[in-house]
Amino acid sequence: MATSMQDPFAAYKQQQDQLKDGQKQTEYRENLNSRLMCSECREDPPNLTEEFSSGDVVCATCGLVLGDRIIDTRSEWRTFANDENNDDPSRVGDAMNPLLNGSQLETSIAFGEGGRARELHRAQNRSQLDKATKGLLAAYGDISSLCDAVHIPKTVQESAKHIYKMTDDAKLFKGKSQESIIAGCIFIACRQARLGRTFKEIHGLTNVSKKEIGRTFKQLEKFLMTQREHDAANANLYSLDTYENTNSTGAEELCGRYCSQLNLRNPHQVEKYSRLLASKSSTVKDLAGRSPLSVAAACIYMICALLDDPRPSRDIATAAGVSDGTIKTAYKFLYQAKGDLIEKSWLKPDGPGNLAKLPTN
Repeated sequence: MATSMQDPFAAYKQQQDQLKDGQKQTEYRENLNSRLMCSECREDPPNLTEEFSSGDVVCATCGLVLGDRIIDTRSEWRTFANDENNDDPSRVGDAMNPLLNGSQLETSIAFGEGGRARELHRAQNRSQLDKATKGLLAAYGDISSLCDAVHIPKTVQESAKHIYKMTDDAKLFKGKSQESIIAGCIFIACRQARLGRTFKEIHGLTNVSKKEIGRTFKQLEKFLMTQREHDAANANLYSLDTYENTNSTGAEELCGRYCSQLNLRNPHQVEKYSRLLASKSSTVKDLAGRSPLSVAAACIYMICALLDDPRPSRDIATAAGVSDGTIKTAYKFLYQAKGDLIEKSWLKPDGPGNLAKLPTN
């Protein structure tokens, strides 16, 4: 038992003796590390500072410059999510853009100031960009500028661009003007996103006739339905994931935008009841076949009066883009059917409305 207890101790002692013998046999080696020291202060350890702005190594004690033209190894710049600076320091390019063709590995030279910079920009574009890519970039720029002019969201803009790219790849509109194709893409992207935009509004935005927009829209819708069935790769796209034939824009979809232009006392309340009234107005036979614009305008006119926040019909006509007489005519039919359209829960004491405030014409 004693032998078993002494063996581990003896082994440990032998190991320590071997380590000591090895340290004694180690030869002396000169320290070859290069150390920079101030020749004036000769402090150890040296108190040195790197001035990256001037590229100098300076003694922090006496100020003696010990080296110059040093290399700054720090990060050149940092980017932040909330950085509002318009200058982008990145020089490695964007990620692959699915809306463009090719490898997209070429370098783009920005359009700078001065004649030489403009010439360099044009020369680089002529040598690098092919004709198809130039056409796509021009179309995407037109879509963005048109959509920004009427505050269409970025997601809808991207949807319109993707639809344009699909039609361009399929050569669907060979010989048709680019303006009419862009107008159709914007219209169908808005329709799929449930953004109420009428042919009249797209016509005013693009100067393409309503008849031509309608033709383009029908061709696009037929093409996209076929594409959705045969192209599974597009299943995750915003505009095509559950693509369906769309119905015309209803009056209730237009009420929100018109209410936002009227400087109402309580726009959310007016919009809420206007939408409800517009959805029930389809039961009025005299309004069948009338434009959704005039029906939406008449509903807003009626609800504003009902909620004791009346607005002149000419102001609503300006917001909706219809005539004053059109609103009055549609309102007349709404007023005649007010008993069926206006629910008791909308009226006092349960609701905010008052039938006595409704004008007779």
